[in-house]
Amino acid sequence: MSTPTMEEKSLQMSSLQLYLRLLTYLKPYVGLFIVSIVGYLIFASSQPMLAGILKYFVDSLTIANNSRHSFPLLGEMNIAYGVPLLVIIVITWQGLGSYLGNYYLARVSMGIVNDLRIALFDGLLRLPNPYFDQHNSGHLISRITYNVTMVTGAATDAIKVIIREGLTITFLFCYLFWMNWKLTLVMVVTLPIIGLMVSSASKKFRKQSRKIQAAMGDVTHIASEMIQGYRVVRSFGGERYESLRFKNASDNNTARQLRMVKTSATFTPALQFVSFSTMAVVLFLVLYLRGESTAGDLVAYLTAAGMLPKPIRQLSEVSGTIQKGLAAAESIFAQLDETPEIDRGQIEKPVVDGRLSVQQLSFSYPGSDKQVLHDISFTAAPGQMIALVGRSGSGKSTLANLIPRFYHHSTGQILIDDVDVEDYRLVNLRRHIALVTQQVSLFNDSIAANIAYGDLAGTPREKIVAAAKAAYADEFIVQLPQGYDTMVGENGVLLSGGQRQRLAIARALLKNAPILILDEATSALDTESERHIQQALDELMHGRTTLVIAHRLSTIERADRILVMEEGRLIEQGSHAELLAANGAYARLHAMQFADDDASAGE
Repeated sequence: MSTPTMEEKSLQMSSLQLYLRLLTYLKPYVGLFIVSIVGYLIFASSQPMLAGILKYFVDSLTIANNSRHSFPLLGEMNIAYGVPLLVIIVITWQGLGSYLGNYYLARVSMGIVNDLRIALFDGLLRLPNPYFDQHNSGHLISRITYNVTMVTGAATDAIKVIIREGLTITFLFCYLFWMNWKLTLVMVVTLPIIGLMVSSASKKFRKQSRKIQAAMGDVTHIASEMIQGYRVVRSFGGERYESLRFKNASDNNTARQLRMVKTSATFTPALQFVSFSTMAVVLFLVLYLRGESTAGDLVAYLTAAGMLPKPIRQLSEVSGTIQKGLAAAESIFAQLDETPEIDRGQIEKPVVDGRLSVQQLSFSYPGSDKQVLHDISFTAAPGQMIALVGRSGSGKSTLANLIPRFYHHSTGQILIDDVDVEDYRLVNLRRHIALVTQQVSLFNDSIAANIAYGDLAGTPREKIVAAAKAAYADEFIVQLPQGYDTMVGENGVLLSGGQRQRLAIARALLKNAPILILDEATSALDTESERHIQQALDELMHGRTTLVIAHRLSTIERADRILVMEEGRLIEQGSHAELLAANGAYARLHAMQFADDDASAGE
C-alpha cells in the first residue's frame, strides 16, 4: 500500500482541525481580536434590549401619556419620553458594538490572510526542485491568489457572522428562557434538525469547493501558458485551439460554481421553512396559552422569537463561505506542509579552490525507477575546462544540476575540495557556483538589477559595468534609452535571445565564483558575439573550474578534457585531438556536425 502524500493527508483533516490551525495565525492579533469580541458582545446584547423596549411601548398604550414609569438606566420618568430615549440609547450602544466588532475583526482577518499569503510565497522559495517539476505554475499561482481570497471569506465574513450572530442567538435565547422557558423549549427542539441540515450542506459545500478551486487552477494555468507562449500560438495558428481549451476550462469552472449556488439556493429555503414552521407553532401556543401575561410581555416575547430566524439563517448560509475557505485552506496547508529543500550539511567554507571530483555517480529522478546516470566518474582541477557532449537526453544537464544540489544523489559522490556537496550548507555551496543555463531567467527590473541579482544586490555600478563589458553586453546596453536603468520586461521580453544570454553571463561573471557551469550558455549568440564571449570566458576560467555543456562542438575544442555521454553513461573522455584520433563516438558527432555546417554554408 502506498504512503499518502502530504496533500492527501491534509485533505483528510477535519473541518475543526483545519479551522483551529487557521486560527493559530491569530496569535499576533489576540489583542485586536478581544476588542472585536467585546464589540460583538455589545451588539448582541442590544437585540433583546430592543425587544424589551417594545414591552414598555405596548404596555404604555393602555396607560396615560403623562404617567411615570421606572426605566432601566433612566430611572423614573414620563413614559412618553422614556421609551424613545431608551431606543436612542440602545441603538447608540448597538452602533458602538458594530463598529468595534467589524473594524477590529477586519484588521485581524486581513492580517491573517496577509501572513498566510507571505508564508505561502516564502514556502515556495524553500521547496525542492522536484516539487516544481510535479506542479504546474498555474495551480501554484492560483493557490496564492484565488485560494487565499477564499480563506479571506472564512477568516473575515465567516468569523464575523459566527461570532456576531452566534452571540445574538445566545442573548435572545437567554431572554426568551427568562420570559417563558416552556415556550422556548419548543424552539430548542428544532435545533438538532437545523444542525443536521447544516452538517449535510457543509459536506456538499466542501466537496464542491475543492472541485471549483481545481477548476480555477486549470483556468489560470491555461491563461498563463498562452501568455508565455503567445509567439508560438500566433506562429502556428493556435488561437482557435487555445480559445477552445480556455472556454472548456472556464465552462467547467462555471458549471461547478453553479452547482454550489444550486446547493445554497435549495438549502436556504428549506432552513427557513423549518425556522418559520417553529415560529408558527410558537404563535399558536402563545395565543392558546396566554395565561396572565400582559400584551407587552407577549409582544416582547414574539419580537425576540421573531429575531431568531435571521441570525440562524445567516449562520447556516455562512457554512458555504466556511467550506470554501476550508477547502482553500486544505490546499494551502498541503503546500505549507511540504518538506522544504533538505539541508543536512554542516560545512561552510568562505573560499574553495574549485577542485571537482565525481565518483561512481548514479542517479534516478524522485518517483522514477529509471536511472538517468550510470556510474559516472571524472575529476577536474582548478582552472580546468571540462566539456560534456552527447545527444539530447544523454544526461548532461542532469549531471550539471546535481553539482549545486538541485536534486539529491544517493549513489556515488560529488566532491568539491574533497568534501561531498551533501555535506556543505546549501547556501554556502551555491555561493561557490555560478550557473548559466540555456533558458535565461530575467526579472521585470532594470538591467543593472538583473546583473547584480540576489546576493549581488548593492554591488557598485562600476563593477556591474565591468562585468557587462566582459560579457560583451555593454555594447548594446549603452544604446538603450536609459542604459543600465532600462527595464527589461517580463523575463526580458524586450531583449533579444542573445542579449538575454549575455546578461546572464554578465551575472555569472559578477558573481566571480570558483566553479562555473555553462549549460548551452552560448547557444543563442551570433558567431561574432560567441567569439567575444569565448575570449571573456578564457580570461574568467583562469583558476576556476568550468563545466561546459554544448551541442556546438566548435565551442569546446579547447577544453582540457571532453566527456562524451550516451544514455546516462560516460563512454569516452579525452582532449579534442585525442578523441578525434580515437575515431569513436565523439569523432562521429564531430563529423556529422561539420557536415551539417558545410551544407548550411553552401545553401
